[in-house]
Amino acid sequence: MNWITKRLAMAGITVWGVITISFGLVRLMPGSPTDYIVAQFVSTGAGGTSGVDMSAIQDRVEAYINVNPSEPLWQQYINYVTSMLSGDLGRSIWYSEPVTQVLGEALPWTVFIMGVATILSFVIGIGLGAAMAYVEGSNFDRLSSIGMIITNSTPYYLFAIALILVFAYQFEVFPAVGRVDSGATAGSLDWYLSVLKHSVLPIASMVITQMGGVALSMRGNSIQVLGEDYLRVARLRGLPKPRIAIRYVARNAVLPLYTGMMIAVGNIFGGAIIVEVIFGYYGIGYYMYQAVLARDYPLLMGGFIVITVAVVIALLFADLTYGYLDPRAGSGGEATA
Repeated sequence: MNWITKRLAMAGITVWGVITISFGLVRLMPGSPTDYIVAQFVSTGAGGTSGVDMSAIQDRVEAYINVNPSEPLWQQYINYVTSMLSGDLGRSIWYSEPVTQVLGEALPWTVFIMGVATILSFVIGIGLGAAMAYVEGSNFDRLSSIGMIITNSTPYYLFAIALILVFAYQFEVFPAVGRVDSGATAGSLDWYLSVLKHSVLPIASMVITQMGGVALSMRGNSIQVLGEDYLRVARLRGLPKPRIAIRYVARNAVLPLYTGMMIAVGNIFGGAIIVEVIFGYYGIGYYMYQAVLARDYPLLMGGFIVITVAVVIALLFADLTYGYLDPRAGSGGEATA
């Protein structure tokens, strides 16, 4: 329990640190978001500062980024941290809506394509890596290893562009952009089919590039496990090969990949930016890109905080559950006797 408390405290400190850094970006850097928003409101007030109610403008600025420039710095910091911890991420300048509403509407779409891509990458990669290890040194192993090295080394946006050119423009099998057909009625069968159709290319581009690293890692882990003494004992006992493959080899070879999978789950939001921009897929990554172009600082920093919290939660979950999956790992990462 003491170890769990420490992990929870570390996660809380990490989130607090990220919020503190974002506050520094908001208030202290040259040409800060605060100054930009104030200038924007002043310029739209009456063509200048004359006749403009600065106190009203400062109140509007506070509504957008949870910082009132007229208050002392320590008071700004307390208000900012309190607002962030309570879920108030400010108000988007470009969309004129609360950041939580913009990101909340986009979150399910990002979780869908990136979550499915991550799961498929690990399922396919683990299966392929195990098969490569069982036929180590064969032509299948050598060709698969070369293919996985190439795909793992190639940026996923290159595969994304190639998939668009081939399947969207040349064969016209899948749409190139968007997340659903504009004419589809939400909740209908056509709507769900349209969602799946629009998600195929983004998911495929991620799976192709991610599964290579998983397959190579699984292959190395499986080869190492296959050389362990307890595998020889299992064979001498006459245990069925499927039981040896699943309960002894696969289980122990997959365990080192578990933490990596949790990190990948946490990073699905960050990795979504380029993919969603290329495919015009309106998720968190797409809105963060638009926030950069529009200098929509509240939306950009809100997305940054959401991504960080997702990574922290995923790593915390991996820490808390790894000991249950691998009895050899004790609490706090200490090996049990």
